[in-house]
Amino acid sequence: MIRFRFAADPAESIAFSYSPLLEAVLSLHVLTEPKHHPLQHPWVRRARTLPAALRREIAAFSFAYSAFVPEFLMPSPATGYHAFEDELQALERLDDETLALGFLRPLYDHRGERDPELLEDERVREHVAARAQAVGGDLELAGLIFESPSALTGRFATLLADYWEAAFEEEWAALEPRLADTVAEAGRRIAADGVYAYLTGLSPQLLIEPRKREIRRELPHEHTVEVSPEAELVLVPSAFVWPHVRLNCDEPWPPTIVYPAPFSLAEGRSNLPSEEVVHVLRALADETRLRALKLISAGARSTQELAPLVGISEAGLSKHLRLLARAGLVQGRRDGYYVLYSLESERIATLSDAVLVFLAES
Repeated sequence: MIRFRFAADPAESIAFSYSPLLEAVLSLHVLTEPKHHPLQHPWVRRARTLPAALRREIAAFSFAYSAFVPEFLMPSPATGYHAFEDELQALERLDDETLALGFLRPLYDHRGERDPELLEDERVREHVAARAQAVGGDLELAGLIFESPSALTGRFATLLADYWEAAFEEEWAALEPRLADTVAEAGRRIAADGVYAYLTGLSPQLLIEPRKREIRRELPHEHTVEVSPEAELVLVPSAFVWPHVRLNCDEPWPPTIVYPAPFSLAEGRSNLPSEEVVHVLRALADETRLRALKLISAGARSTQELAPLVGISEAGLSKHLRLLARAGLVQGRRDGYYVLYSLESERIATLSDAVLVFLAES
């Protein structure tokens, strides 16, 4: 379990960013596992025109963006919004130890213990070779993590530069204004409804606990990160991260959540993905939640209003409402002391078609 715990007012402890370099790497993950990313299928189709040599190099580096991405790609809240070329030059300036441990992270969970001795451990090398082979990566290339991190980074930078020139520069020109609008809209929503109301809608994979001042993510990795104005949590919207949420909780890089940009989900909303269908149906498969949803459909209501009507305590009802919110069936909006919940009608409207699609899938 990873916990981001706010030590102060969360509005003063978060920052927003986006990065052409990180987005390019996330899109490479999509290309190496296209069947897991139906929402980005149009990009997969366009990328079929990439030169064959470039496609081979993307596959060779698949170990660098399979389950995670190197933490050195995470944007910092202390810097501005940089161009791709500037971010690539900054990557190439990193020292060998930072590069090696960064490339190691997607292949070996060092649990934030940045111990250079890991790079001398034969068991770690064997684990890395097995993982790189399992994801279809080039074993000799993965071996450069230990032998020559700077040579590995030089080749990685060449891959990214070639990919940028061949395809992603044009894609980023279209994406950047939409990501900028996402950040601006996030600011407006946070100013109107509060941080927790906004965070609740980011992803079903994130568990928001306002009373504990926590954001949680169920992962086989125990870590609690204290977030404050001096150690801000960076929220990074992405068009290519879905269906995942990428986190960083390891120093010296900033705590980060990379989440699906709302516009990327809206474009695919008419075809609700199968795994989300299961999640939504699970949220609906409870008599208490169905009664609450029925009452909310008549008009926005607070927990205090709903609890006596449903017949359970406010604390008990809050758990049910959080499940409905994570499934995208209701949305919370702060109104003074209260949080008012309203029905997400569009989500409900797409559900029946999505169930039919889900049942028809082989």
